[in-house]
Amino acid sequence: MDLFELMMKRRSVRNFEDRPVPSDVVDRLLDVANNAPSGGNIQPLSIVVVQEPEARVELAEMVGGQPWVKNAPVSMVFCIDFYRVKKWASMFDVEFLGERALSLFLIAYADLMCAAQNVVVLAESEGLGSVYVGTIQSSVSHAREFFGMPDYVLPLMVLSLGYPKSVPKTIPKLATDVVVHRERYRVPSDDEISAAFESKYGDITDDVDAYLKRAYIEVVEADRQGDRGRVENAKERMNKLDIKSNAEFLFNLRYPQRLMVGMNSRLIASMRKAGFDFPGVGRVSAPGAPPSEASGTSP
Repeated sequence: MDLFELMMKRRSVRNFEDRPVPSDVVDRLLDVANNAPSGGNIQPLSIVVVQEPEARVELAEMVGGQPWVKNAPVSMVFCIDFYRVKKWASMFDVEFLGERALSLFLIAYADLMCAAQNVVVLAESEGLGSVYVGTIQSSVSHAREFFGMPDYVLPLMVLSLGYPKSVPKTIPKLATDVVVHRERYRVPSDDEISAAFESKYGDITDDVDAYLKRAYIEVVEADRQGDRGRVENAKERMNKLDIKSNAEFLFNLRYPQRLMVGMNSRLIASMRKAGFDFPGVGRVSAPGAPPSEASGTSP
């Protein structure tokens, strides 16, 4: 299989064999993460490798009880790490203010995702599957305490890996020509936008079980792995919210938008507790709501 075919066949895997990943394979994955592109080659990144059963259970709870995080033989917690950079700069009486500069924070987050995607691609070539889990962002303070992280270190993404027991085959994507613009942005018409998303997700009113398998695989997989009731809960919520369109499903049920906005204050408070505070960015004082148990998914 060539690289193009391998990357085109990649799917997020949430069902792993009870089989350890050899240490030399894990080391290669970490090497390619460390060799990823980095803005200014500063590398403000740290990775916590989680393999012990007790830590896997704890990490799974941090991300909303997702069973694949507990069952994966390896998870990597990707962190923006300005602690190391600030310490190094201070040794030479130089200021590094990445925790206050939104632009440096965004560059560092891009570095983090470049490193994680390097791991994903190599993992595929090694016969491993992987899944990104973003809901660690709802438990930043807990994760920092559990893993002993100092100030200026933020855990923002989890990547769980292992040998796949099963691989989804029906994960829909937008057509390439929908997301690609040649030379200048081409503003799509309402009809083009509607057609693009309908082509991606299909008819929501046709077969609910089939729809959930392609559009909400997390709840289907959670049911299979013993977290019973996720699928029925999703169906009940669809009825209660009178979901009739793909947009309603995504933004009223899977990622309720007012709830997502309400999480801002909790995330910002966790960031400030870690020493991150961006002057000029509006302050939020009210505590945010935790992520919805009904969604049961990662961003």
